[in-house]
Amino acid sequence: MSILSVYHQSTPEQPLKVLTHHEDIAVTLAEAGMHLERWQASSVIAPNASDEALIAAYMPQIDRLMNERGYASMDVLSLTRDQSRLTKPHVQELEECALPGDQVHLFVAGYGLFNLHVEDKVYAVLCEKGDLILIPAGVRHWFDKGECPHLIAICLFNNPQARVPQYTGDDIASRFPRLDD
Repeated sequence: MSILSVYHQSTPEQPLKVLTHHEDIAVTLAEAGMHLERWQASSVIAPNASDEALIAAYMPQIDRLMNERGYASMDVLSLTRDQSRLTKPHVQELEECALPGDQVHLFVAGYGLFNLHVEDKVYAVLCEKGDLILIPAGVRHWFDKGECPHLIAICLFNNPQARVPQYTGDDIASRFPRLDD
């Protein structure tokens, strides 16, 4: 189940609200400038499917999104409990950063926690299989993959430099609950 916890940046120990209904989460994120939706694969995905097979299972939706929003590149991120594989390195550790371009993450399997720092709020979004989250350029954020990562995501970018994080130097990520908390 996807979960959104909204915090004031000064009170990481107590969320202002916690939402579990997908439509409520999507509306709340939209009000803050982000986008969340649910996608289903157009074909069955076999265990241990190749990157190409994962992409092919979502290709009609990916094509639509790439055409509508001008995404130019795509990666598959695979982090599992027993191995970590990344076709192109772009995973941020628990350090706040911003990227110069929009980024999309479609969770094909597993889960991860995006923390989006917008104005004086932090939107902690637990994304799971089927969640597609769009993070606009310049949004400060950090990603928590957990101590024992388990996720496969298709990542889209509209700017070749979008994969290079620009770290803010703020230690805010160290003050907020972790995925494993």
